[in-house]
Amino acid sequence: MYRKANHNQLTFENFYLPFGGHLSASNRWVILSEQIPWRQIEEAYGQHFCQDNGSPAKTARIALGALIIKERLGTSDRETVEQIRENPYLQYFLGLMEYQDTPPFDHSMMTHFRKRFDKDMLNSINESIVQGVMEQDGEHKDIDDSDKGQVPDDQRDSASHKGKMIVDATCTPADIAYPTDLTLLNEARQKTEDIIDKMHAPFIGVRKKPRTYRQKARKAYLAVAKQKKPGYKKIRKAIGQQLRYLKRNLGYIDRMAGSGSLKFLDRRLYRLLLVIKELYRQQYWMYENRTHKISDRIVSLYQPHVRPMVRGKARSPVEFGAKVSISLVDGFSFVEKIGWDAYNESCDLIGQIERYHKRFGFYPASVHVDKIYRTRANRRYCKAKGIRLSGPALGRPIDEAKLLKEQKKLQHQDEIDRIAVEGKFGQGKRRFSLGRVMTKLAETSEVSILVAFIVMNLEKILSGLVYFLLFVWNWLLERQRLEGIRGENQMPAVLKAVA
Repeated sequence: MYRKANHNQLTFENFYLPFGGHLSASNRWVILSEQIPWRQIEEAYGQHFCQDNGSPAKTARIALGALIIKERLGTSDRETVEQIRENPYLQYFLGLMEYQDTPPFDHSMMTHFRKRFDKDMLNSINESIVQGVMEQDGEHKDIDDSDKGQVPDDQRDSASHKGKMIVDATCTPADIAYPTDLTLLNEARQKTEDIIDKMHAPFIGVRKKPRTYRQKARKAYLAVAKQKKPGYKKIRKAIGQQLRYLKRNLGYIDRMAGSGSLKFLDRRLYRLLLVIKELYRQQYWMYENRTHKISDRIVSLYQPHVRPMVRGKARSPVEFGAKVSISLVDGFSFVEKIGWDAYNESCDLIGQIERYHKRFGFYPASVHVDKIYRTRANRRYCKAKGIRLSGPALGRPIDEAKLLKEQKKLQHQDEIDRIAVEGKFGQGKRRFSLGRVMTKLAETSEVSILVAFIVMNLEKILSGLVYFLLFVWNWLLERQRLEGIRGENQMPAVLKAVA
């Protein structure tokens, strides 16, 4: 059951505090609460619930607000609830009418909040936040038009091309240990032993328990795992041993399942059993064919959706997590695609440009990408649409020295413009949770990634307001100095209202 929230929330001056005083208008949480379209979120969120049956669910503002607080503070679910309980500004951000000393919800609800939002809803929220800011600035005037004129006039309608669009992709590592074939097989063998124990528990003293040789199997694993640099032959021999131990255990499980013992497994163990069977199939095939490549390779028993992403970087040539493609416009980020399988991001560029046109009503004047995006198909599309694609053109270099110098200068500026998207990835991985996604399910991990980008956009809005206030404050001080006005240097009430 869902009841729509009361949008007539008291102003921050009338927010009741039992210990006296009032909330400050310049507090960051008060400012951020006014940048989010809570009514629009409420409409979409309420469609997931019935209106008549069951106990009322938490409001959309509480659900999304809690996820934003957790991401912005970088806390765990438990700590997030404690921070909300102790901080009246966080309670105001969640839409509460007055301060309360009891937690508004249990920490376990954070998992349900993540499951109630999907990618489309969060992308829509993100676009609404950004477009609201751009409309306040006056018909997207903050979008940089400095690239107009780089494309010949006969290829572009000047009214239909504005701004710079920066596109790139990155991997958001999942919270898993670095996988090796031997470690995965050893872990799978241990879990099958737990499954056999669970299925045999009701028949202790009635049936003979299957022998699993778990002590010998672990001893064989440690004999290789503890070596600093084991050779190829030793590793292959250990993998073969673990495969045989695992095959024996899976055979026992199949025979016990034939007698009806499968019903004693809970949902988690049954799901784990299915993953282990697929893992055994993949590892056995790679062992027999002497290869380390197979499609949809499992690298974690508890997160089987995670795939290896070969990035080719010096620090981490292979990463394990979701691949995220984003576009950056005027410092605001839009998540274009989240995929768990490795894909070529250049195939999505045309769709990203079309979505840019759908968002803003015009095409970008220039698209700034790295080398992988500069395919012939993307070049043809951008030329047909009158969009300048960054990077050197195909064909022989220009002979004229003046034109060559201008072209190199433009390419250098394109590389400088691309720094912004790398900085955005760095902010997400160092300041926020994109460096290690702690959620375990595919859908909740996607929500965590999208919330991180929403929070980064809110941070940009907040920093822009701060810089604006500092500029106006310095201007007023300079004006007072020039006019000879004496008095206390205090921020005027109008600036506090703007904050």
